[in-house]
Amino acid sequence: MPAQLTEATTAPGCRVLGLRERKKQRTRDSLVDAAHRLFSSQGYARTTVDEIAAAVDVSQRTFFRYFENKEEVALAVMADAEDFFIDCLRRRPAEENPLQAMRASITEAWRSLGGMEQVGPGSVTAALELFELIETTPTLLAAHLRRTTEQERVVAGILAEREGLDPATDLRPRVLAAVFGAVVRISHLSWTSDAAAHEAGPDGMIALIERHFDQLGPALAGSWQR
Repeated sequence: MPAQLTEATTAPGCRVLGLRERKKQRTRDSLVDAAHRLFSSQGYARTTVDEIAAAVDVSQRTFFRYFENKEEVALAVMADAEDFFIDCLRRRPAEENPLQAMRASITEAWRSLGGMEQVGPGSVTAALELFELIETTPTLLAAHLRRTTEQERVVAGILAEREGLDPATDLRPRVLAAVFGAVVRISHLSWTSDAAAHEAGPDGMIALIERHFDQLGPALAGSWQR
């Protein structure tokens, strides 16, 4: 999830960040927060790296210690969320089947996000607003889809390892990872047009994800005729 969910969390096996690391984390979070506020108020294209750095009272050089470009800071919340999901998936019990493990992981990730403060770079508000920013900004959408493709490769590798399969010869891990990614993205898109889900925050997003996964089996194997 967001930066707050990397190592200084209550997740099993996490470590407590030292003073220097906490200061670096605060600077990173401040840059992400400033970027999101500027993107929301004046648009992604009109916002510059200099403006983001100035909003946090740091130099452009400091900005580039944390992010390669404006695109990366815009996607930071989503990237952290995806990394946290991967960590959750790696920790799921071996007795769960692949789909159960992924469903549980994405639910855990959203519930953890929902437990964050409701404002700032680590909040559910920031994450949900980011979905809309990505979908309406071609540059960000392209970058997000590239990252999603890479995440599918990682997820497929984890699933193959869990099941003792060779992903080069057995397509099931790759197919399931791709289908899972599509269901999550459709859930995100559904949230942007669902007023009730908006109002419910993370619980609304979880409900949408669960609903789409409940429909997945019948959609793939059952009749579509009512």
